[in-house]
Amino acid sequence: MNIDPQIRKQLIMLARRPKAQEYARPAKWMPRTVRNPDGVVDEYFTDMSAWELIAVQLENGCEVEETKLHEHQHKTAYVLKIKLSANDPILYIKVQLGSGTIIGWSFHYTKHL
Repeated sequence: MNIDPQIRKQLIMLARRPKAQEYARPAKWMPRTVRNPDGVVDEYFTDMSAWELIAVQLENGCEVEETKLHEHQHKTAYVLKIKLSANDPILYIKVQLGSGTIIGWSFHYTKHL
């Protein structure tokens, strides 16, 4: 799905602004469980590198699915599904735009390769 270019631009900008980054409660934000293929052997994502991955993927035009949050049916979230390497499951990322913020809901592997 192709999201509005202005929304994509806003997501990129906020993902790179540490003071704009928030985390949902409860969230499945688990970057330290996701292997970073660009890192050294057995290096995992940090919160900072997770946000940078989101920005880079959005800049590179990755697919983004617009969905409604299960927790708040009237609010929109954006889902990215990224294949980081041939040996890892797909990475599932869900974020939401807040008021001048980006809210991380999910950053974890899917269950299937």
